[in-house]
Amino acid sequence: MLLMRRAFLITSLLAAGLLLAGCAIVDHEQRRWIFMPGERSWAPGVAAAVGMEDVWIDYVSQHPEQPGEAVRLHGLWLPQPAPDAPVILFLHGVRWDVRASAPRMRQLHRLGFSVLGIDYRGFGRSSAAMPSETLVAEDVRAAWQWLAQAHPQARRFLFGHSLGGAVAVRLAAEVPDEAGLIVEGGFTSALDVVRSTRWGWLPIAPLMTQHFDAGSRVAEVGSPLLVVHAAGDTMIDPALGRALYERALPPKRFVLIEGAVHENADVMGEPAYREALRALFGFGD
Repeated sequence: MLLMRRAFLITSLLAAGLLLAGCAIVDHEQRRWIFMPGERSWAPGVAAAVGMEDVWIDYVSQHPEQPGEAVRLHGLWLPQPAPDAPVILFLHGVRWDVRASAPRMRQLHRLGFSVLGIDYRGFGRSSAAMPSETLVAEDVRAAWQWLAQAHPQARRFLFGHSLGGAVAVRLAAEVPDEAGLIVEGGFTSALDVVRSTRWGWLPIAPLMTQHFDAGSRVAEVGSPLLVVHAAGDTMIDPALGRALYERALPPKRFVLIEGAVHENADVMGEPAYREALRALFGFGD
C-alpha cells in the first residue's frame, strides 16, 4: 500500500510550495495527496473480496460542501452464521478501494466478527467527491447508523487501519454505543507524522487543513481500546501508535507485532490479536 508517511510528507512539501497560491488550492491539494482517491484496488484484495456481499448505504449529506446532496456509499459485507455475532465497521486507509482491505476483513471474520467495510466518497463505487477529513467523518457516521439499524441485536465495534485509525478514533469519540475500538498502524495526528520525518522542521502547521488529530480525541473514547502496531513499520513510526495508546483511558491494550511491517501486521499478529480480543473484549476462541 502507499506509504502513509510519504503521503503526509508530499502534502507538507506541497503546502509549503503553495503558500502564496491561496487557501483553497492548499486545501484541495492536501486532500488529493493524502487520500489519493479513485477506483484503484490491489489484486490480492480483489481476489479475497470474491464472495463478499455488496452493500449500498444511501443518505443525504448535511456537509457544507454538499448540503442536501444524495450520497451513496458502497460497502462489502461478510456475515457470521450467528445473527447475534459481534459486528465491526472496517475503515481503510489511503489510495486503494475497500476490496484491497478484503484480506484484513477476512481475518476479522476468522476472529469472530461479522464485517462491514466501506468506501468513502471518492473511492471505489461510492459517490464521486474529493474526500476530506470531515466528509469522511460524515460517511462513516452514516455507515455506523446503517449497522445499528440492520443489526440492532449485535455488539458493534470499530476497526481503523492506518489513516482509517484516525477516522475510527473520531467516530468512537462522537458516538456512545460502540463496544470497542481497534486501531492498527495508527498515529496521533497528521502533523506528528510529518514531524517524524526528516522534513519535520518545515513550518507547515498553519497551512494544514487535514489534521486527523486522533491524539486529542482518543481520551473521549468510552469503550475498550486495542492499539496494534508493527515493530518494523517504516510508514507510521511505532512511537506514534504507542503515543496514541498512552493518551487513551483504560481499559486499553497495546500490542507490538515483532517482525511485522505496516502491510502485514494483521497476518503476523493474528495470534496476538486473538489473545488481546479475549482479554480486552471477552470473546473469541
